This record gives sequence, structure tokens and C-alpha cells, in this order.
Amino acid sequence: MFKQIDGVTDVVSGYAGGHVADPSYEAVCRGETGHAECIQITYDPDEVSYEDLLAVHFTTHTPTTKDREGNDVGTQYRSAVFYHNEAQRETVEALIEEIEPGYDSDIVTEVEPLETFYPAEEYHQDYFEKNPDQSYCQLTIPPKIEKLKEKHAELLA
Repeated sequence: MFKQIDGVTDVVSGYAGGHVADPSYEAVCRGETGHAECIQITYDPDEVSYEDLLAVHFTTHTPTTKDREGNDVGTQYRSAVFYHNEAQRETVEALIEEIEPGYDSDIVTEVEPLETFYPAEEYHQDYFEKNPDQSYCQLTIPPKIEKLKEKHAELLA
């Protein structure tokens, strides 16, 4: 989904925020690693801002449910932003403070420093593009893309 945004040059699926080096998808799903499933975005800040990417993130997932995204439940599905520096931390915390009044519940997104990002297995990369007929892709991703188009059309390439 983020690849549709002008200025985004790469999106890698992976894991972060846990205590196990080089985790496997299976170990993450069993809750043995403490990692969250996440993506790492490479972008051109002259074309798209960090704030815009955060806005898309908060628009296209549910930041008010703990350890859950849609029907998926577990700590690996927690809402999180992993920051690279203090400026990013301050930006995400300010955005949460700004948008939280618009939600019916408190935002539970964890804001954590990125210690290490572990790329997911190859079959997880570009999953939606490779598996459009999977029920997850048919049920979960299209509403997110519609929200992206509806709320952030100006960012699309």
C-alpha cells in the first residue's frame, strides 16, 4: 500500500521490537519473540514527509486496539511506530496527541526506538501483489487502500 505513495522508494516487510535475533515468521506468530510484524519504509523526504507517512499509517490501521489488527490477534499485531531518532519520536508523539481526540478510544500505539529491523522471509515481501486471491488480501487490504485514496489522494503516485 505504501508503495503507491509518491516518494516511497522501498517497503520491506519484517519484524522489530522483540528480544530474539533473526526471528522466523512461525516463531513471531507463536508469540515467542516479542516482535511486532511491521514494515520499513525508504522514502525521499523531498517528495513525501515523515508526517505524511505517519498520517497514512494512522488512517489505514486501528491504533486503538491492543494486540490486534482486524481479525488478527496477538502481540505481533500491536500498533507500533519504531523511530530512528529523537526528532521522529517527537513527531509521532505530537501527531498522536493531535489526532487522539478524534477517536472514541485512547490510541494504544507503542512508540519505541528501532533497535534492529529483521526483514521477513521472501514470501512475505510484496504479499498483496503476489497473493491477490488470498482471503486476507481480498478482505483486509482493499479497505485500507480505499482509505488511503479517500484521505490521502494527494500523496499517491
